[in-house]
Amino acid sequence: MRAAWPHGESMRATWIETASRHRVAGLLRRSTAPILLALVSLQMAQISSGADAVPIVIAHRGASGYLPEHTLPAKALAYGMGADFIEQDVVLTRDNVPVVLHDVHLDTVTDVATVFPDRKRKDGRYYALDFDLREIKQLSVHERVNEKTGAVVYPRRFPLGPAISLQVPTLAEEIQLIQGMNRSTGKRVGIYPEIKQPKFHREAGHDISTIVLKVLGDHGYRQRRGDCFVQCFDEAETKRLREELGCELPLIQLLGRSNWSSSVGHLNAEEVSRKLKQVAGYADGIGPPTDQLIARVQNRRVVPGPLAVTAKQLGLQIHPYTLRTDDLPSYAATMAELVEICLDDLRVDGLFTDFPDVAIHARDARQRKQGK
Repeated sequence: MRAAWPHGESMRATWIETASRHRVAGLLRRSTAPILLALVSLQMAQISSGADAVPIVIAHRGASGYLPEHTLPAKALAYGMGADFIEQDVVLTRDNVPVVLHDVHLDTVTDVATVFPDRKRKDGRYYALDFDLREIKQLSVHERVNEKTGAVVYPRRFPLGPAISLQVPTLAEEIQLIQGMNRSTGKRVGIYPEIKQPKFHREAGHDISTIVLKVLGDHGYRQRRGDCFVQCFDEAETKRLREELGCELPLIQLLGRSNWSSSVGHLNAEEVSRKLKQVAGYADGIGPPTDQLIARVQNRRVVPGPLAVTAKQLGLQIHPYTLRTDDLPSYAATMAELVEICLDDLRVDGLFTDFPDVAIHARDARQRKQGK
């Protein structure tokens, strides 16, 4: 049976159209040959005449609003809820096995302090890179807690108490789970790995990017086929993925607050334009905090800021993070309203969310309302 896109073959087709448009825009930005410019402009006009792609919903750490983040049950739940892509944050163990964990630390989401009380570093933290996979598999994953207070970060989510065994999965295990469900359901849900802190790993003698790309390649993720994005906050490393390591997969440059905001918390339009032009030379899109896309709220309407406007002009996809029903911004009363703001006002191409079912319901309701 031919594998289907989560929301139908038409969604996959329009997604590929948009990906092609972004790719063509990249050629246009980098080209100086008049003939090529003319041909590319014609191709862009032809592609743009098609229907707009349905924005994708990316399950942030799985269905992490319902189950402890990055556990296989959280990923299976996200799959069942209809997520288009499922995210994997990736760090390395001491024996160079990529595991799915949001931080290089273990102590905020596992019982490592109880199982290995003497293995913390001088800063009091427990690092995944100090443990072999065999040791990490002895740990139980729980809901995220505050490093200093031990209190749960999101009190209304999965309780901290139940004595159930949830392990830290390897990247390979998670890919096999998603691919297995793709086979049994006929869907084609994508993966969305993030390479975490490559500089930290490199300074410890581990090339995380090379290792992660090998695991992806071993499982069939090598070329652009619409089912895998690779993301990273480190701009130099994202560029290295493309130019040195020859990664052909779509790359998303994640944007942090510190290096993309001025001292007063607003983005400088000229600086944003300069930086985004550099990003557009090696990446296919950006992943900013949602509020970085907003200039101001006026008459109950969100006005896009220079980051959103310039990214669209450069043909970059926009996948902001993170939409949460239990942590809504001041300019949105509900998740449905936040989704509408992102899709209608900010014109994003995808959304990271801890609550994929709520975001999907809001997106699909909007699509029906617009007759799409």
